[in-house]
Amino acid sequence: MIEAYIIDGVRTPIGNYKGTLSSVRTDDLAALVIQELVKRNPSIPKEAYDDVILGCANQAGEDNRNVARMASLLAGLPYTVPGETVNRLCSSGLSAIIHANRAIKSGDGDVFISGGVENMTRGPYVMAKPSSAFGGDSKKALNAALAIEVFHNFTLLHDDIMDAAPLRRNKATVHEKWD
Repeated sequence: MIEAYIIDGVRTPIGNYKGTLSSVRTDDLAALVIQELVKRNPSIPKEAYDDVILGCANQAGEDNRNVARMASLLAGLPYTVPGETVNRLCSSGLSAIIHANRAIKSGDGDVFISGGVENMTRGPYVMAKPSSAFGGDSKKALNAALAIEVFHNFTLLHDDIMDAAPLRRNKATVHEKWD
């Protein structure tokens, strides 16, 4: 069986509600992290990435489209690299990493960028549940982001690394393959 390994990881700082990162869109935050992963792994050609898979629970307002695809394009990856957004609420980022792992193990690709992205400060307000279907009696607007921190965690996975050594040795092995 093909093994999958995490060869690098990058994240943004953890932000606070209405804090320093609140002015930055979710896709822009993700793009910054993807750019850094690509920069830290220069021996992997941009065309070699098989997919960008990101978890995003909010997916409303600015996040209502395929945020993984938008972030990959903003990061400068070629348009031939697809993007997929996974929504499994609080485990969206972990699910994205599991999807990339599964794709590598099944032979569907070699190099994936995966993780989670969210900026809850920029999430829209939602209406409270009405008393009936299509009811118009909801009197309360709720902020979907209350008490939730900004969380961005990305990993770069790659197959074909036979050595189960520590992260830096795995990373070196991957770079040797692409050199």
